[in-house]
Amino acid sequence: MNKISAQLVKELRDKTGAGMMDCKKALAETDGDAVKATEWLRQKGIATAEKKAGRTAAEGAIGSYIHTGARIGVLIEVNCETDFVARGEVFQELLRNVAMQVAACPSVDYVSTEEIPEEVINHEKAIEMGRDDLEGKPSQMKEKIVEGRIGKRLKELALLDQPFIKDSSITVAEMVKQIAGKIGENIQVRRFTRYTLGEGIEVKKTDFASEVAAMKVT
Repeated sequence: MNKISAQLVKELRDKTGAGMMDCKKALAETDGDAVKATEWLRQKGIATAEKKAGRTAAEGAIGSYIHTGARIGVLIEVNCETDFVARGEVFQELLRNVAMQVAACPSVDYVSTEEIPEEVINHEKAIEMGRDDLEGKPSQMKEKIVEGRIGKRLKELALLDQPFIKDSSITVAEMVKQIAGKIGENIQVRRFTRYTLGEGIEVKKTDFASEVAAMKVT
């Protein structure tokens, strides 16, 4: 495989409007052939989806998913540009798939890494900085290692960065882009809420033997 240069990635990005990582992946998949990479992006619907990403997506739908056993439930809002598309089979399937993804990923708390609050990032950084395996390492090296670990950790918290449950070769973000290109509208995952049965309820443990011993015999 030919080495993919940053310049080649930039040229493809300027030409198609696709994201940097999508362009890099397209070039890797086509052995650095810019023409084939452009076709690859078009086939995946990524290039057209990027061009529509700036348009307002104020329509859409709120979907739900209840996992087998009724112990996990999800409510999710996904937006598109028109009510016609929102009612369509393709969009409704997307809505269900993303809701299922949330149910399958208990560590996910945010839609994207951009939504993660600064205090959460700082807390994660403090944890990583205190790890035993970093003790004695030079500060510059320590910072670099922590930066890499934080980047990985933040992606674990973000829905769009998860491998898609029905095709782990792509992320949820890439799957959404493909659908956006297919239907010709901007699609945005806006927010979600996950419910886990019994979460937050403190269960009082009962010592049966002590209860029996304390019982008064009448």
